[in-house]
Amino acid sequence: MPEVTAKEVAALRQATGAGILDCRRALQENGGDMGKATRWLREQGLSGASKRADRDRSEGAVAVIVDGSRGAVIALECETDFVAKSADFVSLVDALAESCAKDGEAGIESHAGEIDQIKLALKENIAVGRHEQFVATEGAVLDSYLHVQNGRGVNGVLVELDGGTPQLAHDIAVHIAFARPDYLDRSQVPESAIEQEKETIAAIARKEGKPEAQLGKIIDGRLNGWFKERVLLEQPFARDEKKTISQLLGSAKIARFAQVVVGA
Repeated sequence: MPEVTAKEVAALRQATGAGILDCRRALQENGGDMGKATRWLREQGLSGASKRADRDRSEGAVAVIVDGSRGAVIALECETDFVAKSADFVSLVDALAESCAKDGEAGIESHAGEIDQIKLALKENIAVGRHEQFVATEGAVLDSYLHVQNGRGVNGVLVELDGGTPQLAHDIAVHIAFARPDYLDRSQVPESAIEQEKETIAAIARKEGKPEAQLGKIIDGRLNGWFKERVLLEQPFARDEKKTISQLLGSAKIARFAQVVVGA
């Protein structure tokens, strides 16, 4: 086996968080190559990054980008807001969004080495979270909104419209960031969720002493309110609650939307 210096062992330990003996063995097994030794430690489950992999990632940063007919929204997750606000972390999530918009999953994979490096440097469990890539159909409009807090994006929205204008798409993206709908229209709501809500409404109405003969109307009325909270097209527009999103759209249609929120 090749000779390994104490300086090399110390450098690998600093980079990976692994123990002294493990670092020495990793270097010996890989001919003193620092990169190969780092990978070897990860594969053996001996690096600090590997041991951190089960820690909760409740913080992070979100980036969103629209470039012509392509767009992406993506979260990079970590453990603390201190790391999430760091310049290197925010820069990486911005780069991930650009690559995702251009090349989808392959674009994200191209940053695997950078993600590994930042894990080691910042000593946290860091991983790509929820992400979406949109490639708009011809004539469609893409726009976005990113809510920034303490120097990093925390709530990103991407909207694709058939018809309409970039300003309309942006206004709807801002609304989505505020209202956080789960579905575009009622057809997307699972039937099981609807049936469960009907049962819940009926149980509440009975506890309130409502007559059985009125339950059908009560369920329909309260179910409409439940849909308004969750279905984008039925929500009152955040800037003018006299209009629903459907009314705001006019002849335009929402093809799809995606929202990514830190910690959600």
